[in-house]
Amino acid sequence: MSDDDRRARGFLLARFSDYVTLEQGLSPRTIEAYQRDLARFAEYAESKGIAAPVDITAKVMREYVYHLKDLGLSPASIRRNVSAIRTYFRFLTGDGIVVSDPSERLETPKRWRTLPEVLTVEEVQKLLAAPTLDDKLVFRDRALLELAYGAGLRVSEWITLGLRDLLLEDGLVRVFGKGSKERLVPIGRSAIGALAVYIREQRPRLEKGEGKGILFLNARGKPLTRMGAWKILRGHVDRAGITKHVSPHTLRHSFATHLLEGGADLRAVQEMLGHVDIATTQIYTHVDREYLRQVHKSYHPRG
Repeated sequence: MSDDDRRARGFLLARFSDYVTLEQGLSPRTIEAYQRDLARFAEYAESKGIAAPVDITAKVMREYVYHLKDLGLSPASIRRNVSAIRTYFRFLTGDGIVVSDPSERLETPKRWRTLPEVLTVEEVQKLLAAPTLDDKLVFRDRALLELAYGAGLRVSEWITLGLRDLLLEDGLVRVFGKGSKERLVPIGRSAIGALAVYIREQRPRLEKGEGKGILFLNARGKPLTRMGAWKILRGHVDRAGITKHVSPHTLRHSFATHLLEGGADLRAVQEMLGHVDIATTQIYTHVDREYLRQVHKSYHPRG
């Protein structure tokens, strides 16, 4: 008996095929896809030392979904795989083969946080160099972009940052994130220099008594709005010749990804981003793995 035949018998794949064909009324194409998906799942389970569905746990299920993501499957393909597995366990529980369904609380890609495209380091450098002395508000824009990328801020944090939240001598900014939770984020020399120039050379001229102590002001001297910040970014993205879709959050994602690519500790990145749960930060490790996969494919002689 071949490995495939033995695996199919142990995981009751032929009985499952009859179930979806006769009882579920699925289309032939969906049935064929489900059969492939379940064969792949059974092979994965066997590689983990599991010989029968009764031994599959919720933990194995979760690890399998991330295994599919690491294989590079699209969210739509992963959703179909999860659907096949859920249908499989409905069949198993209905026939009394397993008592509980480990796929019941399985997370699917539609619930995963999706990332906008991340800029390369070279693209970030082009963006930060885009504001020129020909721009009326060059010093503000340079400071805005340097700080957004340099501290990994949310757009709501860009526009609400106060002058008193800058601790430039210590190389820190005080940020009030979601739920008004305070955190201190380090910033580098480039951001410190750009902020110092803006505060000294330009902000006093913008301030007309309506700044409310907010760091970034518009041309009328009022605090910058979310849409105003987005338009500033959009203009400089176009000028830098970047063709990717770039939103304010793209700079935050780029900040986190570049730190992890450089070897930063995940907990340190969690702290800087202001994530309560490290699981939220771990999404960047998936981006990092994808980056590594692309590097390997591009440069390894057997890639």
